[in-house]
Amino acid sequence: MNRIIALVVVVVVVLFAGSSMLYVVGQQQTAVVSSHGGTNPLVEGPGLHFKLPPPLQTATLVDTRIQTLDAADADRVATSDKVDLLVNPVLKFRVADPLKLFVETKGDPQSVSEQLVTQLGDALGDAFAKHALPDALGKQQAIADEARDVMRKQASALGIDIVDIQFTRVDFPAAMTDTVYKRMIAAREQAADQERAQGAAEAEQIKADAGRQQQAVLAEAYKQAQSIKGEGDGKAAVIAAEAFSRDPQFYQFYQSLQAYRSIFKPNDVIVVDPDSDFFRFMRSPEGSAPAPAAASRKH
Repeated sequence: MNRIIALVVVVVVVLFAGSSMLYVVGQQQTAVVSSHGGTNPLVEGPGLHFKLPPPLQTATLVDTRIQTLDAADADRVATSDKVDLLVNPVLKFRVADPLKLFVETKGDPQSVSEQLVTQLGDALGDAFAKHALPDALGKQQAIADEARDVMRKQASALGIDIVDIQFTRVDFPAAMTDTVYKRMIAAREQAADQERAQGAAEAEQIKADAGRQQQAVLAEAYKQAQSIKGEGDGKAAVIAAEAFSRDPQFYQFYQSLQAYRSIFKPNDVIVVDPDSDFFRFMRSPEGSAPAPAAASRKH
């Protein structure tokens, strides 16, 4: 009976020792095998591996996939114009150098999350402090990228690669919401007034320029019209002179008709001597002098 118990104990011890000496590393993992005291660590890839039983050797599995760190509490940051904001960041990272991570965390890779949370808060605080409130709200992705670049330099010392930083919330503390919104409305109204004033000034300038251009066009058009009119008058004078030289009597008749047209108006009353030379073409187409009074009486 005692031999059976002893045999069972030996089998259990052998199985326990065998299970502690064999370990499996998954496809998304890397194992860091260290001797007693954490000295001389080694990196093992995916597969079945053998090591000495604890405490002679210890295998620490490290997940090499992209991991997400989402803080439960919002970080309080301040903008350059001293406005407090509540920010909920989401950090994505992966272990790029498991051996460096193991050494820097003194054999406790799980503690890296606390360090990353601290670095993330400091990086976000510095990034938001460089921007005023309007930029902080309107350029959130740029601020997140700025904090990511700062963290990459810090986390690389731990063997960590920072993949991305995103914000799930950027908001005001409840006590400051009304005050900040009123300040933002006032700032937007001021900006709108400036835009309207600038637009009105530009409109007046455009009108003034258009008026000057209009005057210049009208002046040029008047100049051209007068030139054309002068040329026309000159040609008319030449034509009239030629016509006068060919038939002086017809020219006198035509000029008299033009004079009648310009003088006689509807409903006008004109008192003149009918024997006046002015009306000679009305008495005769040839414009001859009137007959003597005696001759008229005999006729």
